[in-house]
Amino acid sequence: MCGILAALGLAGGQADAEKNRRDILCMSHLLKHRGPDQRSIYQAPDGRAFISFERLMIVDPTDTGRQPFQIPTPEGNITWALNSEIYNHQQLRDTKLAGVDLHSRSDSAIIGYLYQKYGDTNELWNSLDGIFACVIWDERTGYFCAARDPIGICSLYWGRGTDGSVWFASEMKALQSRCESIDIFPPGHVYRSSTGKLERWFSPDWIDLNHIPTQHVDLPVLKQTFIDAVVKRLMSDAPLAMLLSGGLDSSLVASVAVRHIKEAKNAFDPDHKLHTYSIGIKGSPDLVAARKVADFLGTIHHEFTFTVEEGIDALYDLIWHIESYEQVRAAVPMYLLSQRIKAMGMKVVLSGEGADEIFGGYLYFHKAPSAEEYHKECVRLVTRLHQWDVLRANKAPFAFGLETRVPFLDKQFLQVAMNINAADKMPNLSEKPDGVHPKLEKYILRKAFDDPEQPYLPDEVLFRQKEQFSDGVGYDWVDGLKEYAAKVVTDEMWESRFERFPQHPPRTREYFLLRSIFETHFPHKDALKTVPQGLSIACSTPEALKWDPEWENMHEISGRAIKAVHEAGADFKLEKAQAEANGVAH
Repeated sequence: MCGILAALGLAGGQADAEKNRRDILCMSHLLKHRGPDQRSIYQAPDGRAFISFERLMIVDPTDTGRQPFQIPTPEGNITWALNSEIYNHQQLRDTKLAGVDLHSRSDSAIIGYLYQKYGDTNELWNSLDGIFACVIWDERTGYFCAARDPIGICSLYWGRGTDGSVWFASEMKALQSRCESIDIFPPGHVYRSSTGKLERWFSPDWIDLNHIPTQHVDLPVLKQTFIDAVVKRLMSDAPLAMLLSGGLDSSLVASVAVRHIKEAKNAFDPDHKLHTYSIGIKGSPDLVAARKVADFLGTIHHEFTFTVEEGIDALYDLIWHIESYEQVRAAVPMYLLSQRIKAMGMKVVLSGEGADEIFGGYLYFHKAPSAEEYHKECVRLVTRLHQWDVLRANKAPFAFGLETRVPFLDKQFLQVAMNINAADKMPNLSEKPDGVHPKLEKYILRKAFDDPEQPYLPDEVLFRQKEQFSDGVGYDWVDGLKEYAAKVVTDEMWESRFERFPQHPPRTREYFLLRSIFETHFPHKDALKTVPQGLSIACSTPEALKWDPEWENMHEISGRAIKAVHEAGADFKLEKAQAEANGVAH
């Protein structure tokens, strides 16, 4: 993965080319953290297009993997750049591009040749198994297009200049100075200059809220599809490690990677032990659980701690990197851990994001009124991940040039897991389907890997209750952040919140603080609309607040808010937004 910035269809041509080039290089510099290894820039002969690339060398780290790529033709060059990991690139070389000399081993090199041979079609984008944010410029016709992977794992924004030009960038910060309008480029879509429209290219059956699956779970199929998803993500020419919280999701990823790395094609150093990394407040639940998993798997484990003060000190830089004031609680420890991982020479990490959205792993799912509504909530969560956990998992590590891979969001695994009857997914602590284990959240995923003969994980980890990352790193972190916000956001500041923030005024002092930092970094008039709005209980969508009358007008993302389910929820104080409105601080 890397950082891309493209300005296409610029007015002025050669007359303004030199100024545009200097401006774009300065703007691209804001993305250098995403690709600290190399920078390159393409300039169209007529000065109407520029593509700048900040490179993180992972697959084909030689100069033949340098981007932007170009195919020379007598009529003009085809130029493209990707922030990507295309896991089936060798298969596409052997089939669709058989006999074509691509001049590079890079997975990203295939795109331009596919475009040259087949054109910009939905079939092209659907043939890719992986993640990507891509821009193609065709000098022959002035045609250009941009596309983003199905779930939006690769970050991408776009905007328009006053001259009608269209801009694309891996992060919003690179667009603020030249675009009059900015927005998120939606996952699973392609923009084509020939139509001037966004079009959805990724349209699986499960993405339709009206498609309610009835197929019951096939545990062996679920298991094997996930193993395949992990194995393909071990492709790397650079050192690779694993984030390990000690919860079910990251532990399963680590376990599968350790057990199946020999099956991977082009895995980095498969004959040596894998490294795992965890972080938390000293004595936190995640640190204890992660150590247990690492000992069981036999990994080289690295354990780091941070203090509440260190987390607070990171807020300003962290919000600049993630470009949001949501996900901050969970992003801070991930950010601090990523810095340490990169300092130890790693470039790629595997992580467990996505499982909670796919299987209904959040504790509020215990209150789902029906299997149909349960399924619809899973679809809503998965299709919005690019503004939530996926945004955090991409941008917090990329602050230090560290790429995150997320096997649970594999296209094939999603097709299997999102077409399971939601009744099989629904938790019910009063039931023990196997006669031993209560039907916890993500029960079918746990059972798929419940192998007593050759256990993937210790039983107490495989059936450990869900902890949201911001909770699992230590409750002191969440409570400490609230207390800090109560101290620095004075009563006078709080009373002025409706004047200070007329659009979507913050409901808590914590959000007042985070929103203030965000607007310092991102003053553009469109920046606010890139951050999701609406209330949430324990990471729910706003729509799910209807499941329980007590959740009305509440916003608390901690899993401890679901007191009747969470083991640590008994003493947790859930405050209604109205209490803050009356001036009551955390």
